[in-house]
Amino acid sequence: MSKLELKAVVQRYGRQTIVDGVDFRLEPGSIACLLGPSGCGKTTLLRCIAGFEEIAGGEIRIHDQVVSRPGHRVAPEKRHVGMVFQDYALFPHLDVERNVGFGLGGLSAQERRHRVDELLGTVGLAGLGHKFPHELSGGQQQRVALARALAPRPELVLLDEPFSNLDVDLRERLSVEVREILKSEGMTAVLVTHDQHEAFAMADEIGVMAGGRIQQWDTPYNLYHRPANRFVADFVGKGVFVPGQVLDAGHVEIELGVLKSGVPVVCSQGCGACGRGCAVEVLLRPDDVVHDDASPTRAEVRQKAFRGADILYTLRLGSGAEVLSLVPSHHNHAIGEQIGVRLEADHVIAFPPESATT
Repeated sequence: MSKLELKAVVQRYGRQTIVDGVDFRLEPGSIACLLGPSGCGKTTLLRCIAGFEEIAGGEIRIHDQVVSRPGHRVAPEKRHVGMVFQDYALFPHLDVERNVGFGLGGLSAQERRHRVDELLGTVGLAGLGHKFPHELSGGQQQRVALARALAPRPELVLLDEPFSNLDVDLRERLSVEVREILKSEGMTAVLVTHDQHEAFAMADEIGVMAGGRIQQWDTPYNLYHRPANRFVADFVGKGVFVPGQVLDAGHVEIELGVLKSGVPVVCSQGCGACGRGCAVEVLLRPDDVVHDDASPTRAEVRQKAFRGADILYTLRLGSGAEVLSLVPSHHNHAIGEQIGVRLEADHVIAFPPESATT
């Protein structure tokens, strides 16, 4: 039995369709993410799941109970859903213990105290129960918000851009810790974010959204290495498209060499083994282009971004095309320098040229 299921969900504001026929299901204990740019419909979809908004079409089920369909909406407080907001939404006049225990009115004082103490330990805030929100850091406030959402043992936890107010280092660390907390509690969760690093750190499966639709629902690995369309390929990870020619169903030639594909290559006519010479555009990730002093293929350093352990180089090939290469930082080259590169790609990500699809 799935914990959450959406079937052809539609939401509109006036004549504008914000969510356009979304389907997915989430098994108990799974953590999913709705990932996409601003305006793609992900937050609206989360609000529909929470019960804050009615839907114009389809249905939403939580634990096999229909909670939303046109003309029918179960109130948010009756959905057994925990919500973690972007701005934490803590009660400033209540200390940490009372914030966390706010939704536990049905328990005895002893049971409530036990659950609060248990969760404060789980989220790393043991001993801070008598502090007030303004006395805590942003990361600590977010932990309190998470503990409060988990306290009533909800069927589902929804997290709306929960780390966007935090600095980058804390955001990355806390996203990993929150995943561990959710897993330790056995919770099912849906995260909304525009940050793919958060999505990759937290989620078992990710739905990439654009234009109110889910473009691809998949594992982080497949989204990066096997994107379903050009939007997903562009949005997830870094990379650049370079021209290529199909040699046969399993091989594509680009300026840096021949790539072997485990799946049929889609050509500009939309088919697989279409024969030699069909034009495609191939996505090269920074880890596909390897710095190699011994390689006869040279590229000019155009830009460099130092990242501590590595450097992200923008390189110009002989044709004038530019590619990215992620190189260990002890290989420190100057702008304008010629360096050796070679191709080391395990996956072929190829699409018809944009001119062929317009």
